[in-house]
Amino acid sequence: MSARPHLFRLLTILLALTVTASLTGGTVRAGAQAKPNVVVIMVDDMNTYALQYLDNVRSLLAEPGTTFDNSVVSYSLCCPSRATFMTGQYAHNHGVLSNALPDGGYPKLPAAETLPVWLTRGGYDTGHIGKFLNGYGRANPTEIPPGWAEWYGSVDPSTYRMWGYTLNENGVLRTYGSADVEDPALYQTDVYAGKAVDYIRRKAPADKPFFLSFAPLSPHGEGAGGDRSQRNPRPAPRHLGALDDVTLPKPPSFDEANVSDKPAAVRNRPRIDAAAEARMQNVALKGRLESLLSVDEAVAGIVAALRESGELDNTLIVFTSDNGWMQGEHRIRNGKIVPYEESIRVPLIMRGPGLPAGRHVKTLASNVDLVPTILDVTDATPAITLDGRSLLPIVADPAMIPRGIVIENGPRTDGARWYAGLRAPRWKYVEHSTGELELYDLQRDPYELTSVHADPSYDATRQALASRLAALRTCAGDACRQWTPVPGPRP
Repeated sequence: MSARPHLFRLLTILLALTVTASLTGGTVRAGAQAKPNVVVIMVDDMNTYALQYLDNVRSLLAEPGTTFDNSVVSYSLCCPSRATFMTGQYAHNHGVLSNALPDGGYPKLPAAETLPVWLTRGGYDTGHIGKFLNGYGRANPTEIPPGWAEWYGSVDPSTYRMWGYTLNENGVLRTYGSADVEDPALYQTDVYAGKAVDYIRRKAPADKPFFLSFAPLSPHGEGAGGDRSQRNPRPAPRHLGALDDVTLPKPPSFDEANVSDKPAAVRNRPRIDAAAEARMQNVALKGRLESLLSVDEAVAGIVAALRESGELDNTLIVFTSDNGWMQGEHRIRNGKIVPYEESIRVPLIMRGPGLPAGRHVKTLASNVDLVPTILDVTDATPAITLDGRSLLPIVADPAMIPRGIVIENGPRTDGARWYAGLRAPRWKYVEHSTGELELYDLQRDPYELTSVHADPSYDATRQALASRLAALRTCAGDACRQWTPVPGPRP
């Protein structure tokens, strides 16, 4: 770590000590104040569009904290992204390249050396509540992954049910309700939220700092079965119909008319007709957004518990998603894993010691940066090479040198198409396993309507990005943070 983040953290600690001493008549719990608590709230499949409906996230986290307006995930799929959150590495290094075997899933996670393990070694209590990596619990439902002192992990495949889900509660399996009975008291997000508040109330008064991973399923859809004409996912009963007036957003890329510049996987998609649009709006969009209202209430409960315990100002709270979500852009009716903005961009909001209130940071950030940032704040030490960088210096100096983020979903051995590319501040460049290319000038074309990979005026740009990608697609450690400017198009 550089000296600058250490100095930044030292000033934060001194400020916290001073404020606490003034409020407590000079008595300070040195153990708790020396290292801040960390709470990470990671939702599932939330795009940045949905943030406007989360009042508590905005008022309790964004307004008193810092928002990273250009936050992307390197691999836009649940399991690989969550593995990046556990390791601080790109997927090409941690090896989780899909949601299931042979290329991915929980069994592929190198679990012996991950964030909770390092935080435990650094003196932290650790707890996880909710979804973990895809496939967790299928082979051994009572397994507790390394590093977690308290564990309330959802067991697959029940993870994808708002009722009738099973948790491994510190080695004991407990099932909450049944899939076909919508008991308001057992709604999945609310049960998780209750456990999170209970955890904070038990841990916050102690001298030992804690790390809490809170991972609700929303707004991810539920599994197969049930009445598919209804909301999917099902919101809490109290929120059903709360957003009946919401309509599908229709940016210029929605049901894109001309996709001749796109790969065949997009060109071959049909247009979105009225029936498809109605289903997208009434089943998926409203279900997704209404299900997030309980997450928003959970955020309020977590913040209130931290405030009541006196630990709010000494806790880093991170709110983000494992990946984004497509909802009609470029004719893609739903899903993720594609390289387009709606798929790779996610909300990223941080509130805590040293993070300025109301700050919006434009510098590119990525999920590969979450582990380095948390380790910077907690002064814990990783035992593997990290590919990302701490975001604290970026907050202090947003004019830092830009960088390119590797976006990837392969190579795969299961026969699926894959791509590798770069997301830079102005550029997105993608090389597909089919040999197809995409290049977008996001400054001129933020909706990615026209790929300029075949435009002669962008030849130098394409060649420079291809060279950068050749160097970064298998990078590790410091090499992943190297970047040089890319020339723009000829006039």
